[in-house]
Amino acid sequence: MIINFSERAHNHNWDLDPIVRSLLDTDFYKLLMLQFIWKHFPATEVSFSLRNRNARIRLGSLVRTEEVIAQLEHVKRLRFRRSELIWLAGNTFYSTRGIFEPAFLDWLEHGFTLSDYELHERDGQLELIFSGTWINVTMWEIYALSIVNELKTRAALKGMSEFELDILYARAKTRLWSKIMRLQNVPGLAIADFGTRRRHSFLWQEYVVEAMHAELGDVFTGTSNTFLAYKHDLEAIGTNAHEIPMAMAALTDNDEDLKNAQYRMLELWQQTYGGALLVMLPDTYGTTQFLENAPDWVSGWTGQRVDSKDPFVAGDEYIQWLERRGADPRGKLLIASDGLDVQEILSLHAYFGGVIQPGVSAMDFRDANDFQDERKWRRERRIRFSAGWGTLLTNDFRDCHPRNEDGLEPISLVCKLRSAGGRPAVKLSDNYLKASGPPDLVAHYRDVFGLAGMANLPVVV
Repeated sequence: MIINFSERAHNHNWDLDPIVRSLLDTDFYKLLMLQFIWKHFPATEVSFSLRNRNARIRLGSLVRTEEVIAQLEHVKRLRFRRSELIWLAGNTFYSTRGIFEPAFLDWLEHGFTLSDYELHERDGQLELIFSGTWINVTMWEIYALSIVNELKTRAALKGMSEFELDILYARAKTRLWSKIMRLQNVPGLAIADFGTRRRHSFLWQEYVVEAMHAELGDVFTGTSNTFLAYKHDLEAIGTNAHEIPMAMAALTDNDEDLKNAQYRMLELWQQTYGGALLVMLPDTYGTTQFLENAPDWVSGWTGQRVDSKDPFVAGDEYIQWLERRGADPRGKLLIASDGLDVQEILSLHAYFGGVIQPGVSAMDFRDANDFQDERKWRRERRIRFSAGWGTLLTNDFRDCHPRNEDGLEPISLVCKLRSAGGRPAVKLSDNYLKASGPPDLVAHYRDVFGLAGMANLPVVV
């Protein structure tokens, strides 16, 4: 796909150049979770809020509220297209046809709407809150993140000449190519695009996804972006996220039910979906306590996604837990998805996908040549490893600015569940610094779940 990015960037002064072009322009797991919520929690009231973890970046000064409102209102007017619903109904996802029920698809076509929102600029930051019925709120998460991130991009591009823009994108394309070159021909490697929520722009994500698909072949397993999967006949990748256990925990009335909510969520998910969609995300309240107290049937799940824990540590912990439960880890799936770039992907693949020879470390693997050198590595997987490559795939413009300005640096922007059923929601995370919720309630949750296995780590974009 050849796009004149510099020309398109200059044309962003149109009255409305839509950032979100389709309601499918979201992570696939949002649709799976939406059906889950529609089945089990159709009347639950929730609220979500936008949060910029990089407080030194004053988004309220970079992005005008009128621009955000125009984009949000555009999304509210969108409807699922008939062809999109037919694709959802008839396509095979995770080797299963008919994942989405006819009644749910009928509701998407005739009953689905997005909730209202509140937007303010306060102390240099954007304050954006979505409130209403969970089925009408949850989809806002990815749309809002895509909108604010791309408006930040457009603000940084406005002061650049067309020639400077041409240089910017030439440098970014060169960087992308150098990354792809290092990933080519690596035996057994599996990578998916997870970069929608913090992408540079929709067009850049599409360009990156097409480049990965064309140059990496089967190594590139698909994209979490449902619209790009639909448009380019790719695998749609994704299962579930933190918001469901957060909401179910908030809805409990005592500490015993609170601690069991993380497993009750898995029971309901297993009732709704099966097979390869049984990938757990255990770090909402800490992976170590989750595994220690998990019922035996959890070891039958397909695999685990690692979010905020050191993936080397988390993978070893999961493998050892499986072995203690009598399950063969070689048939299970480990997905890493937090702050990955090429070196981390190659190192993790070397560590979990084979045997690293004495005197060699995981960080010594730089490209396919290292994996083909028997003095360094022998292919003999410990667990099936897959990389969910996010921000540093779809928004790596670091040091690409022709005047060395930093306005295109990616930031850690999140849109998280704030309350469910009128009660505050809490996330602890394996990363102590990523905890969210009222401080007194966070402290109570830490008393209930403990702090085992948690660490203070820099927040990665």
